[in-house]
Amino acid sequence: MNRRHLLVGGTAVALAGAGLLTLGLRQMGSMEEYDSAVAATRAALAERPEVRDLIRYATLAANGHNTQPWRFGIRQDRIEILPDLARRTPAVDPDDHHLFVSLGCAAENLALAAAARGRPGELSFDPSGEGTVAFTFGGGRPSAPALFDAIPHRQSTRSEYDGRPVGAAELRSLAAAADTPGVDLVLITDRSQIDRVRDLVVAGNSTQMADPAFMRELKSWLRFSPRQAIETGDGLFSATTGNPALPSWLGPLLFDLVFKPDAENDKYARHIRSSAGLAVFVSERDDKDHWVRAGYACQRFALQATALGLKTAHINQPVEVASLRPELAALIGMAGRRPDLVLRFGRGPALPFSARRPVEAVLT
Repeated sequence: MNRRHLLVGGTAVALAGAGLLTLGLRQMGSMEEYDSAVAATRAALAERPEVRDLIRYATLAANGHNTQPWRFGIRQDRIEILPDLARRTPAVDPDDHHLFVSLGCAAENLALAAAARGRPGELSFDPSGEGTVAFTFGGGRPSAPALFDAIPHRQSTRSEYDGRPVGAAELRSLAAAADTPGVDLVLITDRSQIDRVRDLVVAGNSTQMADPAFMRELKSWLRFSPRQAIETGDGLFSATTGNPALPSWLGPLLFDLVFKPDAENDKYARHIRSSAGLAVFVSERDDKDHWVRAGYACQRFALQATALGLKTAHINQPVEVASLRPELAALIGMAGRRPDLVLRFGRGPALPFSARRPVEAVLT
């Protein structure tokens, strides 16, 4: 669920030249167009939704690089969620761990939406073939209205938070929401421990930014203009990180100019310092089934945080860089196990939402 930020300075924009910049601004589209397109994907769910409407809510789930690496198959008694391997990110996620976590996040949204509209069901994982998450109608968990209502409002808010602590009752509700068989959640609010995780994030970010394959892959998923973000319906749009939108031809040039390890590391340190705490998810077993379960837990945690008025963002470098995982696991008292995800949480501003592809594009 790795998302990167784009730093763009006004001085760098001026370097492009007034003529080219003016032309680019005419072609880049507007934030008004972008917000309208995104709002359509996040519209309220009808009281009697079609299956495609439930899938639309599933696609609002968290996922790495906003690649939306899923395909949905509608069957008589179930909805199947399959990995879309054409949307893999092998540089940052070589074993498809984050991809299967993303499937779990989407499945959790689907189950919550179906239950809220009187069509509950059960989630299961079939490891055969590529691996499939199935939502089978009938039975299932009771409805969770607060989590369902939070689905269209949840986002990975990649900004500084206000630093205020989160109360004990709120922490308990976050832990209860994320409670999932096969997955442990470790909440960190002690500042010294947070600082130690921060150091791992910075170390991981430095390692990743020194890897040309990682940088090429990241750049391929960046979207710089509203029109580009609308047309692709995916990727990491600069405005969703609080940075200015740019013409699609100019953005990559400025990315190469200003996206540097020292600046990024300083930013991550500020963001973590401003957070109320960190959440680390650790599966009992290192297999696809449990990666999916980590997705269930993470999505419910983020939705509960949203319901409480909190923001979340992924800082997954210590789990993406394999050499750092043992140190993170030891730090949280889980030596010998593989941490799945790291989120920071706290109170912060709302930013523009990420785009999503239409349902027709994700159906098998």
